[in-house]
This record gives sequence, structure tokens and C-alpha cells, in this order.
Amino acid sequence: MSRQKNELETVTLLGNHVDLSFNYNPDILQYFVNKHQENDYWVKFNCPEFTSLCPMTGQPDFATIYISYIPDIKMVESKSLKLYLLSFRNNGDFHEDVVNIIMKDLIKLLDPRYIEVCGKFLPRGGISIDPYCNYGKSEKWEKFAAQRLLYHDIQLEHVDNR
Repeated sequence: MSRQKNELETVTLLGNHVDLSFNYNPDILQYFVNKHQENDYWVKFNCPEFTSLCPMTGQPDFATIYISYIPDIKMVESKSLKLYLLSFRNNGDFHEDVVNIIMKDLIKLLDPRYIEVCGKFLPRGGISIDPYCNYGKSEKWEKFAAQRLLYHDIQLEHVDNR
């Protein structure tokens, strides 16, 4: 039991009541140690209820945010990620900024082998915006990131929810 307790000492939100904040707060992000560091594997989060504000009009923007990463030593704790994404609710940023901010905050926290963040924003004014960004840590993953960036949206998407 003490080994498990030591492995989870950085996880303090899970199982506890938390007062919600709707102001951008990257400090709420928490991590735990990856027990399978010898393996390359994907972890994917989908947040279909993401909201932020347009920095020009203050109107709400709605999106699904997709976060996929290949962990190294640290992994993001999901409740802290949920609260972090919720903290964008009153934050005014352009769609392209949102995905880059999320990616950079997760890189700072996790130092993953590879990460990508995509936002599928609902249309306002008759147009939707789907920004994508990625990052690879080492030469192997930098090459992978370059390939993913070139071909990330090569197939036309079937859109039936917007």
C-alpha cells in the first residue's frame, strides 16, 4: 500500500470535492508516474463540452478538444485535466491560441514523448475552425510530429454534428 501511496502523492484532486474555477488556471494540472515507461502507447482524451470566450466579442465558443499523447515518465491525472479545461470557460482566446496553450501547458507538466491537440469548434458566423498542433520530444518523435502535421487532416471529415 505504501508504494501505491507514494506513486499517487501528486494526485490530490481525485476523490475530493473541488470548488470550480472558470478562470484559466494551468496550476490545477496534476500528474502521476507512468508505470509502463518502457512502452510507447497512446493516451487520448476527448472533451466534447469545451467552452471558451471569443477575445473580441466575449461570445462563447464551443468545441470538442482532442488531446492525444505518448507518455514518457509522467501522465496527466484526468480530473485535474477536466478542471483545467473547465478553467478556459471565462478565458478569451482565439481557437488557434487555445489548442497551443493547452499543448504547451501539458508539455510543461508532462514532458511527453509526443503530444497533439486538436480543437473542433462549432461554427459561428457560418464558419468552423479546427486548429491542430503537435510536438515531438526527441529526434524520433520530432520526425513523427512532422509527418503527423503534414497528413493530420488528409481525409475529408464527415461532419454531421454541426
